[in-house]
Amino acid sequence: MNSVSRKTAWSRVFTLAVAAFIFNTTEYIPVGLLSDIGGSFDMATSQAGMLMTVYAWIVALMSLPLMLMTSRIDRRALLIGIFTVFSASHLLSYFAWNFDVLLISRAGVALSHALFWSITASLAARLAPAGCQAKALSLLATATALASVLGLPLGRIIGQSFGWRTTFLIIGAAAFMLLWLIVKTMPRVVAEHGGSLKSLPSILRRPALLGLYVLAVTVVAAHFTAFTYIEPFVVNVAHLSEGFATLLLLVLGASGIVGSLIFSKYGENKLSLVLVTAIGMLFVSLMLLRSAAASQSTMVMLAMLWGMAFMMIGMSMQMKVLRLAHDATDVAMALFSGIFNIGIGAGALLGNKISTTSSMASIGYAGAVPALAALLWVAFMMRRWWAVSPTPAKPDVVVTEV
Repeated sequence: MNSVSRKTAWSRVFTLAVAAFIFNTTEYIPVGLLSDIGGSFDMATSQAGMLMTVYAWIVALMSLPLMLMTSRIDRRALLIGIFTVFSASHLLSYFAWNFDVLLISRAGVALSHALFWSITASLAARLAPAGCQAKALSLLATATALASVLGLPLGRIIGQSFGWRTTFLIIGAAAFMLLWLIVKTMPRVVAEHGGSLKSLPSILRRPALLGLYVLAVTVVAAHFTAFTYIEPFVVNVAHLSEGFATLLLLVLGASGIVGSLIFSKYGENKLSLVLVTAIGMLFVSLMLLRSAAASQSTMVMLAMLWGMAFMMIGMSMQMKVLRLAHDATDVAMALFSGIFNIGIGAGALLGNKISTTSSMASIGYAGAVPALAALLWVAFMMRRWWAVSPTPAKPDVVVTEV
């Protein structure tokens, strides 16, 4: 690429950060609108939760194949295609005349999500001013965290006030405006280091990395078993207002930023300790969820602990992947993204089954089971494979999707 001013370079990185904010907001927006979506189609809230499962599993299945299929395509053209599909899919969500059409529209969003997160981190690093790659990736991380703090609660407020369809329409409109910015400001970027299938055998022969993938699917499933249904839990189990449910989502997101700050201070030198501590915090949060429902203040404090825990878990696992696969980061991270979303889908499905066959009041206990398994598994990995720290990746910065 030709040399450009720092201002131009940062404007391009900022455009990607805004895109990351939009993608993370839309991924989790059904969490705040499940009751409204289910009600509009005369469905139980638990059944509407399939939106999360289908979305997550499409991302899980398609992240690696899409990354490999597009490894030689100019990144500007690829972004234009991604946002075209993304915007059109949200428009279809707005007009969805039945739940099946809504699922199809979300499938389109999921496909664009899978490809977006396969290319964005490396693209941001390449577009950043010289010597500022780490700062560019940190900006992406901040944007994804803000999606939980601002995007999800704001989307819920809009949905509560004007209908859930309006939330999807506004997200689609924002993406369309961002598409215009991409067309205007993004340069052609020749694909580099896209990865290949030749990397897979090497990755699959690394027990520590495979163990980390097992940990990812387990701990993410634990979180999303309860998190997917937190809005109907607050309203129907805790018997608190819909406004309080919005507040709780805001607290969960804001606490995630606190968790990212804690990680930035201790994650570099005490990565394994941060990870095992955060999983322990998640286990405690899920175990206490039912009893905390008796008090608003207790629910808020628990949400703070929970939000910090899951942000630290996500960032710690990604840094572990970068360290364990520093010679094949594109493929390893695509696999991680896919496996992470398998966990999202599995958790949403487990929460659905618990809600329909047992009681929504039990979703915290159900999530605590895989959380305990994850805690035992990470303790085993620390003793077996992580005693000697692997070579860190450069730059040693992560971008979390949670």
